[in-house]
Amino acid sequence: MSRIALVLRHDDTIHLGNLEPVLLEHGYDVRYVDTMREDLAVLDPHAADLLVVLGGEMGVYEADRFPALRAEITLLESRLEARLPVFGVCLGAQLMANALGSRVYRGPTNEIGYRFVLPTEAGANSPVRHMNGVPVFQWHSDTFDLPEGVTLLAGSPQYGNEAFSIGNWALAVQFHPEVTEEMHEVWLAASEAEVAAEGYTPTDLRLERDRYSEGMQAASRAMFSEWLAGLDH
Repeated sequence: MSRIALVLRHDDTIHLGNLEPVLLEHGYDVRYVDTMREDLAVLDPHAADLLVVLGGEMGVYEADRFPALRAEITLLESRLEARLPVFGVCLGAQLMANALGSRVYRGPTNEIGYRFVLPTEAGANSPVRHMNGVPVFQWHSDTFDLPEGVTLLAGSPQYGNEAFSIGNWALAVQFHPEVTEEMHEVWLAASEAEVAAEGYTPTDLRLERDRYSEGMQAASRAMFSEWLAGLDH
């Protein structure tokens, strides 16, 4: 019998990407919930075997504009309190941090492109170690205070909190390990003004992608696969 991975999606263009095949290989049935269109209050936060919370363009602090974010935080609070598996990416990581009691706010820079993240000592002994020395894709300008009781797994010179975990059952990453070349192209096409405001051109970012995407894909698969395997122990 398949296990259920419930995936909270905030935008059709921000999906599981290269993580979906890994979930399928580990025996999960993937079920998306479009948070901006569906009623999250009807979801049982404990029902799925795994909850995945993806990225989005909104900020956690914009719940007045996006009321669904409050429902997500409530769902995460219940699931995290029950110590049930959760994986969060970018906005998903920020929502997890907020559900654990931490503040989410604008960071010092708008990071767009491939950047190194540096595993901590704990991160070097975690699935995040696969990202060591591998530029990973970033697209965010928000950050969060590290929640109490979690383990910091990675940081960067620009953002100190890039990944954290709770035991082997909760993992949050600020970067985007899921991004495929196709997703990258869609995001660039939709964000020309934002890219230009940061002093980049789409050509610059495509050249980065050509150089680093393949390595990140392999590291991402290794990280996520190892973490999923750890849920069985």
